[in-house]
Amino acid sequence: MSAFQTIFFSFIVFFLCNIFSSSSIADKNQKNALLPLEELIYFTQAFEKIREEYVEEVNDKELLEMSIEGLLDALDPHSSYLDKTAFALLEEKSSGEFEGLGVYLNQKKGALKVISPIDGSPAYKAGILSGDLIIKINNISVQSMSSSEVIEAMKGPKESVLTLTILRDSLDGPIEINIKRDVFEINSVRSKPLRPGFSYIRIAQFHKNTGKQFKEALESLYKTDELPKGLVLDLRNNPGGLLTASIEVIDTILDEGLIVYTEGRTPRSNKNFYASPGDSLNGVPIVVLINEGSASAAEIVAGALQDHRRALILGTNSFGKGSVQTIFPLGDDRGIKLTTARYFTPNKTSIQASGIKPDIRIESAEVKIRENTSYTKEENLLGHLSKPLDNKNGKVMKTVIKDNQLNDALNILQGLYLLSNKLEPVLIP
Repeated sequence: MSAFQTIFFSFIVFFLCNIFSSSSIADKNQKNALLPLEELIYFTQAFEKIREEYVEEVNDKELLEMSIEGLLDALDPHSSYLDKTAFALLEEKSSGEFEGLGVYLNQKKGALKVISPIDGSPAYKAGILSGDLIIKINNISVQSMSSSEVIEAMKGPKESVLTLTILRDSLDGPIEINIKRDVFEINSVRSKPLRPGFSYIRIAQFHKNTGKQFKEALESLYKTDELPKGLVLDLRNNPGGLLTASIEVIDTILDEGLIVYTEGRTPRSNKNFYASPGDSLNGVPIVVLINEGSASAAEIVAGALQDHRRALILGTNSFGKGSVQTIFPLGDDRGIKLTTARYFTPNKTSIQASGIKPDIRIESAEVKIRENTSYTKEENLLGHLSKPLDNKNGKVMKTVIKDNQLNDALNILQGLYLLSNKLEPVLIP
């Protein structure tokens, strides 16, 4: 029996199984339940022609694998076939340790767009930015590359150099950026004080320890005698990660209510996630920073806090990845990543394509501190009255913030604190 006959016979058997089993599925429309025999014949004919006539010989195993890959790539940008290499990368993404470039990409119809570089990664250090469009990898066009071919091209030994040709909106033409591959660990959560009582927490990505690290960061920031007055939560260029980790972060802040829900075609895709009682910040104002590199789990956090009016969202529109992917193993360390549902915020808003719109839109800009001018003030006038004694010796943290979005977020928090008569912050236990 030829390969063509074998494949065609397998499809016929599968087709007949669908016919006999469809009568027991009450909820399915019979027309949609049956596989179209005519298209199956076309597929097997195309498969056989490629085997016989293609300019270079391709074995049957590779052709079948390409068929699966093409099938998934045609669905949406996030469904894909996972060969052994791609399947192994899943464990890296959840553990927080990576080897390679450290950049999240979105591939669709010949375009390779950067969602965001990972903080501290080789790509981040080399200057790769969210929104960059990669057109060549080592001078080879990505237009005809499959997902697995892109992964293979990106791979390489530690210390080896990869050259990416990039288009960037702010530049007139393509540029080349050389990146040295390396092993790096993601610092998922970083924190620091900004002013007395006002703190900053940066979440670079959501992996399995992010929820725990976020709680530890809050406790560390507010172990001092200074009462919490405001928090800046930075989710810019956060490509997402584990849904469970994002829910843990939100649950730390929200006291009650729906966090996020998902809807798909099957019952197991329809899920609701709720916050448990207790707000670790006791109502302290929060400003969340987002931009076009904030995606998936980062958008879930921003959307939930926005809908519950627990935080102000500042920055630019987020990426807009509002879909859920489920991993289905196929055996032999391979699998498929399939989009199975959509995310919705508590107010029943879909994140898909539109993203999270900030409450206050502020573009990222370069801040230049103006030098002191020669203005004349009262203290410069001859014979001015002396300053009365001031017994207030409060400590002032003199920090120049050149990040304009972060600086505006801090100013907003300080204003909210000063104008609030109801806020009674307490130390986190």
